[in-house]
Amino acid sequence: MQPLVASGLGRLLVRTIRPSTRSKWLLNRSCCIAVPTRAFAQSHEPKVTSDHRSGTLEEVIQKIQEQSGVDVGYHTVPKSRDHLLKHQPKHEDLPPRTMLDSHTTVLLPLSASELIRERYVNHLGRVRLGRIMEELDMFAVWICHRHVKLPALPKGVPLPYTFVTLLVDKVEFINLERLQVNQDIQISGHVSWTGRSSMEIIIYVRQLAHGEYIDVTKAIFVMVARNATNTGAAPINPLQVGDETETLIQQQAEKRQKMRRITAQDSVLTSPPREHEQTIMYEILKRTTPLNGMDLNKRVLPPKCRWMEDSLQTTMIAPFPENRNAQNTIFGGYLMRQAVEISFIMASIYLGDRPILKCISDISFMQPVNVNTFLQLTAHVVYTAQNYVQLMTVAQVWDLKSVDKVQTTNVFYLTYRADKVLDEVLPRSYREMLWHIHGRRKLLAALDLQPEYPDPLPVNREQKTIST
Repeated sequence: MQPLVASGLGRLLVRTIRPSTRSKWLLNRSCCIAVPTRAFAQSHEPKVTSDHRSGTLEEVIQKIQEQSGVDVGYHTVPKSRDHLLKHQPKHEDLPPRTMLDSHTTVLLPLSASELIRERYVNHLGRVRLGRIMEELDMFAVWICHRHVKLPALPKGVPLPYTFVTLLVDKVEFINLERLQVNQDIQISGHVSWTGRSSMEIIIYVRQLAHGEYIDVTKAIFVMVARNATNTGAAPINPLQVGDETETLIQQQAEKRQKMRRITAQDSVLTSPPREHEQTIMYEILKRTTPLNGMDLNKRVLPPKCRWMEDSLQTTMIAPFPENRNAQNTIFGGYLMRQAVEISFIMASIYLGDRPILKCISDISFMQPVNVNTFLQLTAHVVYTAQNYVQLMTVAQVWDLKSVDKVQTTNVFYLTYRADKVLDEVLPRSYREMLWHIHGRRKLLAALDLQPEYPDPLPVNREQKTIST
């Protein structure tokens, strides 16, 4: 196969894809973009395994409640946990823990009954991915419970900790077409890196169907340990690396930690676009400005394009107490489910068909969502490239009693694939231009395409080109 070269808004040289992802190629039926597909659990990626089983997710939730000392029942003023603060240990008093100590597998028993399946099925009769994301968040909390070990904690005293989701690095999806709603789903994972109060958790999702395990998802969560009252950081056990496999896993986790810092500093939303991206913005302005016209405020929409300002969906939600934690703030998993589901709606409307979720990346949790506030979710289509569409979904909290009534609490980036070439989404305002550039970066990262900057080579006539 000749390499595909993306031209137009900067060339994507597919030959520059990292060598570790070159093993298998997929050319979509619409002949749009060639991207590598990876079976992460079956590759040479180092992986910790164990025979430990924690039961069903429902049983895990009960264990978390028991270990945390959370009572059933909602109170407008949360039950005080101040008495647990005296049991918080010092960092030097905590024994090291291994990856194997936290590793476990949890079951979603979809084959058990129709009643259980109802929770996980969508209107198309397929597995509800938003619900899976919600369960992954709860599983990550359970991994935290398994990692943290307090030898001096008196028997019968609840764990004086609260675990919150800081961010979700990347969630990749494969084999969604093969995922069955009537077969059990396995969720397994472990701690892969620790700081003083934060820990990275790797999670794998697979399903046993017709005697064969199908890899579905690999997710990377970063969790933070807080004290019993969620008013300050709490120390966690250091991670002790064992064999060569665990060493490799920790090294990869450390690289991701460094990359997060670089990415946070290099965001187009906080620093100017790069030179080639400024060229992209200028070309969009030229394409959408009337020829021989001096009115720069007048914009024209090229054929087979849509304005970004018309490509959004928004909703308001009252987050009820059933989705709260001990501090009466809403679970991160609930927010992820709502974001995935409104993004699916927006992508479906844009495509006019059922989209396939490819990747969720860089979910950040900036502010807690209290149970007595309102939640607004807005899904924006910010970038398109042939048969791929990039969404940015913003979650905002409306607190009627606060001076700053509206605050952004989360931003979600979701990449969907279609079976046809899509209309191009175009920005009108400068803010939308920045979103467009930001969405382009997210799409390239989701597809593991690393372009060369600036566009260094002319397009060979023998090479096929695609517009992005």
